[in-house]
Amino acid sequence: MASRALGIIAVLAVGAWTGNHPAHAASAPFTICYGYECSRQQQVTLNDAQWQQIRAIFTPTASTAEQERGAVRRAIAQMEMIVGTLTGTWQDLGGNVPGSDKPKQMDCIDESTNSTTYLTLFQQDGLLTWHDVSARVKRSKWLLDVHWTAVLREKANGQLYAVDSWFLDNGQPPYIQRLEDWLDKKDFDEPNP
Repeated sequence: MASRALGIIAVLAVGAWTGNHPAHAASAPFTICYGYECSRQQQVTLNDAQWQQIRAIFTPTASTAEQERGAVRRAIAQMEMIVGTLTGTWQDLGGNVPGSDKPKQMDCIDESTNSTTYLTLFQQDGLLTWHDVSARVKRSKWLLDVHWTAVLREKANGQLYAVDSWFLDNGQPPYIQRLEDWLDKKDFDEPNP
């Protein structure tokens, strides 16, 4: 009897250690949007295997904020691929014009809203150590040049970072740039792996 109890405890300990603990099961249902200005919305639920793909990107835990931003880029790309398969948004092309004839195309409002949702899911699951999710930000240098982005805040110094997936096709890692550089429309550095 004692050896059986020890065996059960060992299985539970291994399950918790490997991230298979029930607290880290599939994400709760969430809503994504598309069709320009979030005109269309769809509820999505990831299964345990899909959510574990996301969790694996953050394992081991990043030892620096920069490493965590790299993991965020890869995780958002993976979320876009998984969600794209479930919703048909896999065909979204970077920008507005190239995919304007596609029914599930996204503009920057859709992209920034979805990226903020993904970042919030990461934060709720304890996957973000070095950052918090902030509210989306809009820039409008010119009347016809309005653009939105998701935003992360580095905990240690309060630095805000734009997380911008609008420029790239579905499933490509978004650009992450200091928010003040994004607001000034500075060129993106080569994305970090």
